[in-house]
Amino acid sequence: MGKQSRHPSLCAAGMNRRRFISTCGSCAALCAAMPVTGLNCSKPAEKKTLRILYSLHAVVQPRPDWPNVGFDFEPVMQHFNSSLQQAFPSFTFLPTMATGEEEAKKILTDDSAKDIDGYIVFQMNCWNRVIQTMATSGKPVLYVDFAYGGSGGFLVYNGRMIQEGLKNVGFVSSSNIEDLIGAVECFGKINSADEFAAATTQVRIKNTPQAGDLSSEPDPLSLVSARECLSRLKTSKILAIKSQESGPAESIMHIPMEWVAFSEVNAAWEKADRDESRAIAEKWQQAAQQVIDVPMDVLESSAAFYLGMKEVLKAHEANAITINCLGGFYGGHIHAYPCLGFHELCNEGLIGACECDTRSTATMVAFTTMTQGRPGYISDPVMDTARRQIIYAHCVASNKVFGPQGLENPYLIMTHSEDRQGASLRSIMPVGYLTTTLEIQPDRQEIIMHQAKAVDNDPNDRACRTKLCAEPVGDMEKLFKYWGQWGWHRVTFYGDLKEPVYDFADLIGWKVIEEA
Repeated sequence: MGKQSRHPSLCAAGMNRRRFISTCGSCAALCAAMPVTGLNCSKPAEKKTLRILYSLHAVVQPRPDWPNVGFDFEPVMQHFNSSLQQAFPSFTFLPTMATGEEEAKKILTDDSAKDIDGYIVFQMNCWNRVIQTMATSGKPVLYVDFAYGGSGGFLVYNGRMIQEGLKNVGFVSSSNIEDLIGAVECFGKINSADEFAAATTQVRIKNTPQAGDLSSEPDPLSLVSARECLSRLKTSKILAIKSQESGPAESIMHIPMEWVAFSEVNAAWEKADRDESRAIAEKWQQAAQQVIDVPMDVLESSAAFYLGMKEVLKAHEANAITINCLGGFYGGHIHAYPCLGFHELCNEGLIGACECDTRSTATMVAFTTMTQGRPGYISDPVMDTARRQIIYAHCVASNKVFGPQGLENPYLIMTHSEDRQGASLRSIMPVGYLTTTLEIQPDRQEIIMHQAKAVDNDPNDRACRTKLCAEPVGDMEKLFKYWGQWGWHRVTFYGDLKEPVYDFADLIGWKVIEEA
């Protein structure tokens, strides 16, 4: 395959609603505190009846998921309802909840006898399928992300609707309530549902800030050639643990892979030296800025799991391990979370990867190899047009983003966010540096890529613990397009890997897609 054209890199976007609920003593006070984004605040006088649907499990979240178990959605929904009614006194809003497709279909059927002018669907939890039904209504539909709550489903489902070219569905992905109000205003300004998506797009683009200073701190890379990287990948190995089955697996991007049973990893955890585990736990505790709600026995168990993973890697002559951690823990197959162990492996130049995500694991192996040890950071991204940011969120991260010999950044040890159990980590990552975010798709032989400047770390308590905020280099609107094809996860590396990624793709005959 010939050299691919190196078009200027255009990149990411982000989303977060910290302070969205907590700053709200009253709706009037909150709206006064929010920044004005320049939208035309004259509200249409004509009357509209709009159905608001909150797509979620329950008012109080009954199980682990974003934002977290026990989360109370009632104040959030009340805030949205009262803010919209205050902004549009001539509109009638009909709020209701739906857990999924079956309830959404019943609501749509019942509404056929009512004079409903449109729908506002808030994605409050990630994967409840409500928007798909309402999109078929023929009415204008506004799709809204509740950041760090519904962001995964929002990005994936919205990406699919963008690909399908649905003209009646617009969207909002913003921490500024004025952006929501500006989009709702479009219900009163269109002549047909087919104009709705375009109208909300105009409002969103108008209210998204221009790019800031995207110059970055010096960050020299030590790279191996694409050919040497490929040679090393063929001698690497990924261990994938998703069930009690073990045996050979297909290689992924030229990297050998093997299935390993939960029982083998759990046995290694049981056999780990407890004195050594205690010493590692004490090292973590002393190095952390804070340890919040994680007792020492949990830290010691996490350290034993790290030692167990090291033994399994050694036994299989592998350098990467990825585990279906939540399935294993909730199923009683493993008895400690691997989060801190993954953190330690990544600090050492090895690979510890979440959720038995073999695509992301292979992405980490490939480009950690190319950069001679820089760790990849798997994340569940969130988009915020109000700040022109993409936020990379997960409960596992290295604190040596420049490699095992590089500088360390601060971290906190906390519970795993979704279930408030076990031990995980909030890494306060360096700002001012260029990052390159990647994901591979072996079936299509493609690598997706965007770049962004790290600008902040968000301590929001909702969803995953580490939240690296970055400003994309490129077209933020384009970034919304690809999640439906690629899924939610991305892998972020510190450094400018654009040319090395193209070189590697050219060598193996793959295509690079710049998603921004």
